[in-house]
Amino acid sequence: MRYILLICILFYPLTVSGFDTDFSKEEKVVMTNIAGLAAVTAWGVANWDYFGNSPSKANEGWFSENTKEGGADKLAHFYLSYTLSHALGSLYENWGYSHKKGALLGSWSSFGLMSFMEMGDSFSSYGFSSEDFIMNCIGSIAGYVLYTNPELSRKIDFRVEYIPNFDSVDFFTDYEHSKYLMALKLDGFDCVKKKYLKYLELHVGYYTRGYSNGINKKRNIYVGVGINLSKIFNDLSMKKTSKIANYIQLPYTYLSVKKDLN
Repeated sequence: MRYILLICILFYPLTVSGFDTDFSKEEKVVMTNIAGLAAVTAWGVANWDYFGNSPSKANEGWFSENTKEGGADKLAHFYLSYTLSHALGSLYENWGYSHKKGALLGSWSSFGLMSFMEMGDSFSSYGFSSEDFIMNCIGSIAGYVLYTNPELSRKIDFRVEYIPNFDSVDFFTDYEHSKYLMALKLDGFDCVKKKYLKYLELHVGYYTRGYSNGINKKRNIYVGVGINLSKIFNDLSMKKTSKIANYIQLPYTYLSVKKDLN
């Protein structure tokens, strides 16, 4: 989660009308990526210890109990790469690219920015993580596949649920209060005929607890049944809110059963 606010802040100025009218769509794509690289560099130097160390590689592992975050950070890399590819793909499409070309450029931009961020980590106390790099790649590919396959995106969402803890020193890396999930939306299946069933969705998710302080560590996988808020907002003609609900899971809108893996 450490990157979400950063991305929202940095890419908002690129969508203002002055930017849209002064340059060609090709120039805007180049400038968007340059701005992103510059922003990641500036933020990394200020907050993530970039260029404070000689380049190094970190063996972080995947989802085992003895990893630093129990694997939650790996899903964070997947989720951000996936979401960023959609955000940039939509932006590029709005600038005049075709749906498929915008999706392709968005996925490449996402992968490039996230890879650059990982390279920056190699010059910090974090070190370059091949696991993070792989998850960035998978997330960007998943972003392209779902963006260009409407029938698939009708059925599947990848989301994050986050309940802020305002006492946290660094809420950008607050995996302690985050959950990552895939939602299977019944509304996307034509075989589901009953009206009210179309407002339901099935969840499978993963989260960790106790890794921030090293006490009572838990890795949890869960399954659940939730309410398809995206469909509700869409039915209410709240199109933008409906789209956001495809990426953000509101807490307390589902019932779940969890299994502790530790």
